[in-house]
Amino acid sequence: MSEFYLGARSLLRLRGIHPDLVRVVKRAIEITDVDFTVLEGVRSAARQRQLVASGASRTLRSRHLTGHAVDLGAYVGGHVRWDWPLYYSIESAMKQAAKDVGVNIEWGGDWTSFKDGPHWQLPWAQYPA
Repeated sequence: MSEFYLGARSLLRLRGIHPDLVRVVKRAIEITDVDFTVLEGVRSAARQRQLVASGASRTLRSRHLTGHAVDLGAYVGGHVRWDWPLYYSIESAMKQAAKDVGVNIEWGGDWTSFKDGPHWQLPWAQYPA
């Protein structure tokens, strides 16, 4: 068991997210070695267009638009950190949590064309928009 928990801001950012993904995130915070915060959950179309324009995303069909994705940030020393090794620790907790609660998930860090370490989503095949 970790000493970490989801704060009020993270819980607020989980509003509108599919309950299966929320269960995974809540389980992961209980077992993670690296604290994390929910950076973003449901996203507006305008925000998605902004992210595509800035190069931070490559699609207008993001799972964030339908509540099927979350971005998690490694939270170390009171700040979000972007070091990849931290995201591999979060990956371990998220994938174990998904197994624990019986939910399939996909990690943006596993993608080959556009690695997105903070991004977690429910699979399109099992959770169509």
